[in-house]
Amino acid sequence: MATCPYCHNLIDQNALRCPHCQKTLKAFGHPGIPLHQATDDQFLCDRCTYHHDDTCTYPQRPYAKTCTLFHDDQEPLVEKAPTPRSLGGTPGQALKRWIRRHQRLLLFLGLLIISGIWAFISW
Repeated sequence: MATCPYCHNLIDQNALRCPHCQKTLKAFGHPGIPLHQATDDQFLCDRCTYHHDDTCTYPQRPYAKTCTLFHDDQEPLVEKAPTPRSLGGTPGQALKRWIRRHQRLLLFLGLLIISGIWAFISW
């Protein structure tokens, strides 16, 4: 359950309108498009990343009270990718992992070496 940003009553997360205050909560009546709305006397553009880097093309800029593209400039634009875990282990384990990852290459090279030896012997 979520809360309405206007009346602070509990509402369904997918609600398009608040059943209590009837304010629109989702853009264009679609539950997948969040509608960011200013709740005080400030405009959304004052703290929007796209306004500060001058990439916003919203016609109500810089006085937008509602926006579908809003992104708070205090939050990172892209989440940091998790770093891969350290593989660690012994060199033997590392070699086994490498062989398992490159089985096709090793098979191809083995066939190539055997064919070369066969051609050299038959010549």
